[in-house]
Amino acid sequence: MSHAHAHRRPASFRQEVKDAVTPRASLLVLGVVALQLLFIASYVGALHRPKPADVPFGVAAPGAAAERTADRLRRLPGSPLDPRTVADEAAARRRILHRDIDGALVVDPSGTADTLLVASGGGTVLATTLEKIVGEAEKAQRRTVRTVDVAPASAGDFDGLSSFYLVVGWSVGGYLCASILAVSAGARPADPRRAAIRLAAMALVAIAGGAGGALIVGPALNALPGGVLPLWGLGALVTFAVGAATLALQGVFGVVGIGLAILLVVIAGNPSAGGAFPLPLLPPFWKAIGPALPPGAGTWAARSIAYFRSNALTDALLVLAAWAVAGVVVTLLASALHRKRPAPAPDAPRPAGATAGAHRYGGEGGEAPAAGASPASAGEGAAAPERGGARDSGGEETTPEGTAPEGGAARDSGNEETAPEGHEGGEAGEGDTFVDPVPGPGPIPEHGPERGPEPPVPRAGPDV
Repeated sequence: MSHAHAHRRPASFRQEVKDAVTPRASLLVLGVVALQLLFIASYVGALHRPKPADVPFGVAAPGAAAERTADRLRRLPGSPLDPRTVADEAAARRRILHRDIDGALVVDPSGTADTLLVASGGGTVLATTLEKIVGEAEKAQRRTVRTVDVAPASAGDFDGLSSFYLVVGWSVGGYLCASILAVSAGARPADPRRAAIRLAAMALVAIAGGAGGALIVGPALNALPGGVLPLWGLGALVTFAVGAATLALQGVFGVVGIGLAILLVVIAGNPSAGGAFPLPLLPPFWKAIGPALPPGAGTWAARSIAYFRSNALTDALLVLAAWAVAGVVVTLLASALHRKRPAPAPDAPRPAGATAGAHRYGGEGGEAPAAGASPASAGEGAAAPERGGARDSGGEETTPEGTAPEGGAARDSGNEETAPEGHEGGEAGEGDTFVDPVPGPGPIPEHGPERGPEPPVPRAGPDV
């Protein structure tokens, strides 16, 4: 055998490639390339040219001056602002802190200097964009404007980006934990109990990750105000929502679900979250999907906690809760359906070797005996040969009624009688001995397993 192996012809390069890269691996690689290109298209498409469009903006002025100013701002080229009138400066500040508007212009009709209210805590880029737009509009009217930051970003939060990076970290922890559970124990849990265990593990990770993130951006780095406990709760919800959604996708689509989670959270979710550029500066597609995805909802909620006195949290928390609940339900349903899948049919095609073993060693499921063992002992629970009887506890063969061939003789593959005359019903003669014709498993006969020779019927007496 080793001699034949030594002279085996080396595989061709084409065969080596086929062995190294399976069709399944090829499909997964193509999926990775698709994700790579989508990543580039999504990030560059969303962030390469920020342009303000219909930014919610308030105008506070006495009498008809408010409507005239709002109409003038509404007709700016490109419609960068969506102005609406407010009663006074106090009302404008209140609406900014409730995140109904992103800025406001307070007009002083008795002079030439007006006041612009902004909130850099909602995104420094948006605040500076409003300064530029309103400054140019006021200059055209020969007026000046001073800027007041109603909700300023903290000194340790450059450009107001810490909230976004915090939520990205929580999201990455969620889908990575769910992916590790899939890689280590299979993408699809075996039953609802296993699925519940994974969800419980995901909840523990979410609690730990939420606490760690809140402590890092708060007491450790002084990047975000707002308190540890509210950010901890938000972090646990974001992490669990992303993790549960990833488990659900894996339960439905298998390992491909990991790629779909990356598509939703990283490729679509991060550039549309309003982190680098707040939502009013994003193109319409990303502006529309951002609030409905966990990174966008989480970033909005984190900024509300840190800079806006926890106002305008309801919608974002509902979005995150919906992802969490949907992830739990789909994960459990997918595991239940996976468990109820029917087993393979009993008459499914069997390998040739298994069929040969069944014919040779005593019916379906029979296994070849070890070298020197009797065929009667091959395989646990193996059926007795069709033409022979079963041995009783005393080692004698008993033949059921109606099963012995006519004349009591058993026939071999050549249809010749192997039992001597006078042994009616297949009973062994006294002193007959049994010699194992097949001392161990051997090769399948060349004429095929279906019509191979059968061993002689065992006779009573001590086995050799």
